[in-house]
Amino acid sequence: MLSFPHHFMTNQLSPEAALTENSPQATSAPDPGNRIFVDIWLLGAVVTLAAVLRSLFLTRKSFWFDEGVSVQIARLDWYNLVRILWRREGNMSLYYLLLRGWLHLGHSEAFIRSLSVIASVAAIPSIYWLGRRLFDRRVGLIAATLLSLNAYHVRYAQEARSYSLFVFLTILSSIYFLRSLEQPSRRNRLGHILSSALAVYAHFFAVLLIIAQWISLRFLEPHQIPPDLRKRSRHWKTIALVVLPALLFAGTTGVGPLNWIKRPGLKMLYDYYQHMAGNGGPLLLLAYAVACGAALAPVGRRLFRRDTPLAIWRYQFLLLWLLFPVVFTLIVSIVRPMFVARYFFFCLPAFILLASAGLARIRRSWLLAPALIFFVALSLKGTLSYYDHDFDLYRDDWRAASYYVLNRARPGDVVIFHIAMGRMPYEFYRSVYPGGGPAPTVINPARGDHMDYRDFMGKPSANFIRAVPAQYDRVWVVLKNNQTKTGDVDFTTTVLSQVFGVSYATRQDASFPGGIEIRFYSERRVQKEADISGSQSR
Repeated sequence: MLSFPHHFMTNQLSPEAALTENSPQATSAPDPGNRIFVDIWLLGAVVTLAAVLRSLFLTRKSFWFDEGVSVQIARLDWYNLVRILWRREGNMSLYYLLLRGWLHLGHSEAFIRSLSVIASVAAIPSIYWLGRRLFDRRVGLIAATLLSLNAYHVRYAQEARSYSLFVFLTILSSIYFLRSLEQPSRRNRLGHILSSALAVYAHFFAVLLIIAQWISLRFLEPHQIPPDLRKRSRHWKTIALVVLPALLFAGTTGVGPLNWIKRPGLKMLYDYYQHMAGNGGPLLLLAYAVACGAALAPVGRRLFRRDTPLAIWRYQFLLLWLLFPVVFTLIVSIVRPMFVARYFFFCLPAFILLASAGLARIRRSWLLAPALIFFVALSLKGTLSYYDHDFDLYRDDWRAASYYVLNRARPGDVVIFHIAMGRMPYEFYRSVYPGGGPAPTVINPARGDHMDYRDFMGKPSANFIRAVPAQYDRVWVVLKNNQTKTGDVDFTTTVLSQVFGVSYATRQDASFPGGIEIRFYSERRVQKEADISGSQSR
């Protein structure tokens, strides 16, 4: 059975006493044995609820652009997988490797997304464990409940991307970080190094959590910090060395892949925190803010002091986890915009834990019960709303767009993708298309019979576009993200419209959610003119 050190727990003391005691032994008494069994049953119920909520309507929504890219990267052979990871898609590399293995067991939408469901459900007992280590069983159970119902967490549990894995690993990193403080041992140090490194390879922004952990030690009483975790210890150097390939990738790739990010504003920040609160509207966000304030209020000015005891440091640590990554990125965004709300999804556990600590300060059950019911009701409302429509994404419906083409295609048809990665979600839906029949031949991007790492990059050149009408009678064109920052269509779209508009007599258009536009060109004018000339000569 897992043992839970008690020097972070405060369930036997008033909040004021817990904050003033420096002795680890004075902060708590062991939980009675029967409470462990109660916790197991309650946590089991919460985990079951979380699994159900994350599995409901798992295929109701189409794969969006990034999900299709995930699947096609994972399907590449090893040579091309390594090349695409190093050249462009090194972020989330851990997820792509796991998904590669997962695809050997199944390939449906539901099965592919279930990898994220598993990671998301695993975060529930993990946050309970973290809450219990930081505070007590009461906070741990509240945190597990709130996270299980959180629409933001449910939403990323149903996406074939790395975000659920990212959050789970950051919680795991923080657990081992605390264990390394409480029980310095080689096992705990290795656990922290490994979980932190895996979190970075799940998403590069996990580096900001590691920095927040390192900074938090500057606020802790020096005698509480084991030598292995000191400022310039081998421990932190080892983590830096292990994640060095990720840092090298970020440095050599530069900001090119992030050029699409807009400069953040107050509205973007407000939306981010409202999503973090669980899509329950301003009222739920306000409730979370009040609960976090209740957790921090007894700390007062001591929150900003250095050399604090563990009872105060735990709030400093959570606040750094919650705010440092966002504040740091906003500062960097003054020069180069880098703020994308989902990149900071890993701050959600800190938000949940602070709010749970605030709710746990309500000592009377008749007051705590309605407060929890209020949070649960609004959280469920946010989750049920998510099932009907996304709240942080204008989802591009590649399922409908792909099936539109496949339902109408004839032998000899070809298809051109305006941006190379637009081929990726189409290829997934082509592979699971239930209708059978011919699929258009992809002529751009295409470099052979098998997918190549170069197929993920670029747009069709003007020379390529001009050569198409002389070779093909029926051409499908899939347009996506083809507008410039000024709102005009880009150069590639302009050339396509001009060349194909002159070369083909017929054009049919269809639009789909998320800004997908499909054009179908047929009846080459050059061929019609040749037919007319031939009939006149006869």
